[in-house]
This record gives sequence, C-alpha cells and structure tokens, in this order.
Amino acid sequence: MASMAGPDHLFNLRNHFYLGAYQAAINNSEIPNLSQEDIVERDCLVHRAYIALGSYQLVISEIDEAAATPLQAVKLLAMYLSSPENKESTISSLKEWLADPTVGNNATIRLIAGTIFMHEEDYNEALKHTHSGGTMDLHALNVQIFIKMHRSDYAEKQLRVMQQIDEDHTLTQLASAWLNLAVGGSKIQEAYLIFQDFSEKYPMTSLILNGKAVCCMHMGNFEEAETLLLEALNKDAKDPETLANLVVCSLHVGKSSSRYLNQLKLSHPEHVLVKRGASAEDNFERALQSFA
Repeated sequence: MASMAGPDHLFNLRNHFYLGAYQAAINNSEIPNLSQEDIVERDCLVHRAYIALGSYQLVISEIDEAAATPLQAVKLLAMYLSSPENKESTISSLKEWLADPTVGNNATIRLIAGTIFMHEEDYNEALKHTHSGGTMDLHALNVQIFIKMHRSDYAEKQLRVMQQIDEDHTLTQLASAWLNLAVGGSKIQEAYLIFQDFSEKYPMTSLILNGKAVCCMHMGNFEEAETLLLEALNKDAKDPETLANLVVCSLHVGKSSSRYLNQLKLSHPEHVLVKRGASAEDNFERALQSFA
C-alpha cells in the first residue's frame, strides 16, 4: 500500500495523534516535501490535535472560508464542541454538507459526522455516514460506535476488515484493545498487553496510561490502576477520562473521589459520568420529596 506509493511522510504524525500525544503531533508537524493532499491531511491532524487539547477557538479562528473541505469539516467539530448553544446550528450545517453530492462523500466529512452523531448518541445516524469505511480512521470509529451500541459482534467484523488491511496499524491495535475491553473476561489481559506494548514503543501518554489502568481495574488491580491514573493526571490535569477513571478507582480503594468528581464537573459538565451522577441525584431528590 503506502510502501508502493513511496514513503508515508505523515506516519509519525498520525501515530502521535492516535496515541494521544497531541502536543507532540503539533510540535512535529513541520514536514518537508509534502504533496498538496498530504498538506491538507497534515493540517487536519494538527487541528484535530488542538481540538483534543480543548483549543476550539484557535481552530475556529485559523480555518477560514477559503480552506479545503476536510478542514472546514474539522472546524465544524470545533464549533460543535465549543459551546452547547452551537450544537443545533452546527448539526444543521453538517447535514447540508452531507446532502451535497460534491462533498458529502469526503472521508473527513464522514469521519466528523460520525464523531458528532456519536457524541449525540445517535448511533444509527453516525453509521449512516461511516459504515462504508474507506479509511482506517472510519473503520476504527465504526468499532467505537458498535461497542457503544453493545454490538461487539459487528465491532469484531470491522476489526477483521482492519486486520486484513494492516494488522500492525496503530488504529488496528487500539481497536483490538477497545474490543477486548468490551468483551471482558480473558480478553482483558490481551488488551493490557496491547497497551503495554504501546508504552514500550512510544512515549507514555494519558491515553496509554488510561488504557492500562482500565485493564487493571477490570482485573481487580486497583492500586496499580491508581498509580497509572495519577501519572496520567500529572501529564494532563484536566483530561476527562483520567478524572472519570480516578473517581471509579478511588471508590474501590476506599478513598474520597469528590475532588476528582468536582474537577470533572467543572471542566467537562457534559461527561457521561457527570450526567449519570446528576440524574441519580435528581431521582434521589424526587424520591425524598415523594416521602416528604
């Protein structure tokens, strides 16, 4: 594939992005001798890295009307995530793009559509745009969507497609770890080994540390999980997955989780753990009132 077409100049940049080394992706994005197509992909990865770091306004201001279609799609994701009041208008813009035959089939637009509709928990709408695949990113997103739908059978079919394309691809390995975690049981150890392999090959990131920590929690090793999560917290004190996992882990090791939960509420009020906690509190309040 890539080897026949010449060197893959974006290989390291993609890997940084996939493994959560977002700042490293940004810092190492000045790559010489890129084709125009590679320049657009490079810019998309860099702006997606900024989005992952929460720098939505930077992305919105840097991508202007003259930018290529894939970059416009990335800007839509930044607009969607930047404020709740933007969501409806952003989704309606996205739907207009998807209905336009000249751009609607663009892989980046389909990837962003899948990502946004997955955030909305509208999995059928997400799959409408991602199911045909075409890129490793789209196949990996399909695996995530099917796992969220509790359809590990379909996720496994997508993973097989990825393995046929490139078994050693970082996204194939990540998707395999996600599926192993979803299936559970003896598969947890396999997921742990994938994250362990990443931690030996690449600089440690919050994503890798969280992956190892979740495996440890599944296996009942909460002390080891806590050590990994505190290391992740040192790397990024606002990472929502680290904070959410620390809430769960703290409860299991008999420590207070309120500080982590409060941090999560402040920095990521839309996080599923915050929403679940709020709805549980509401139900509790209603139950108390019914007895009052």
